[in-house]
Amino acid sequence: MCAHTARWRGPTPSRPEEFAISRLVLWNIDLTLLDVGRVTRAAYAEAFEKVTGEPLVYLTSSAGRTDSEMFFEFCARNYVDVEPDTGSLGEFLDALEESFGNRSDELLSKGRVMPGAAASLAAVASMPDTVQTVVSGSTRANATAKLVAFGLDTYLNLAIGGYGSVNYPKSSLIQSIRLHASGEGGRVYSEEETVFITDSAPDVRAAVIGGATPVAVLNGSTTEGQLREAGAVVVLPDLTDPRAVMTAVHQATAR
Repeated sequence: MCAHTARWRGPTPSRPEEFAISRLVLWNIDLTLLDVGRVTRAAYAEAFEKVTGEPLVYLTSSAGRTDSEMFFEFCARNYVDVEPDTGSLGEFLDALEESFGNRSDELLSKGRVMPGAAASLAAVASMPDTVQTVVSGSTRANATAKLVAFGLDTYLNLAIGGYGSVNYPKSSLIQSIRLHASGEGGRVYSEEETVFITDSAPDVRAAVIGGATPVAVLNGSTTEGQLREAGAVVVLPDLTDPRAVMTAVHQATAR
């Protein structure tokens, strides 16, 4: 099924009132909703060499990290001396957005939406009083480009998301969204009303620190044991059962 036309067509809850609670659902993007790793790695390499003058030989894991954090680790692993206050980070992020934007036509040909992602986003969006957004290590522009390419932005309020455009860890991004994304009546979302769905153990730990209940998906190489040890309260095999995703979100916010 084309990712642009995928919509949730499964059964609606037989008792809608069972989901009648205000909730904020945060999604990780890469390897949780989609995989554009080949395009991203090429953009990293081009942007890094443009800013530092050195090739990006040694990469690092992106799990749980923002582009801002990764830039300084790239520098350390590739023996490039960069001071945090020299403006190099801003230059790198600008170059990264330009490089990624130049490859936007490769997203569909070299990337893929994760199985069930569109249907699960649509299913959670159908739950009453539920707001969905993202917590992404990518910059706002690059995160948006990824989601738009696969038609997943339809179900998300990207204006309130957290992105790697700022030099903060994901735990801080989660906390900021929770405190500033107002629910009905303009009130703040509590920790008990906030869920973070992700595939990585570092993200799970960030959720615990940032004040969100972590729901994990076995889309990557991380094992169920590792995800639970990090703090995941629910571990799903994938996103192909939208009803299971809805149930996990309900259970995470009904405690």
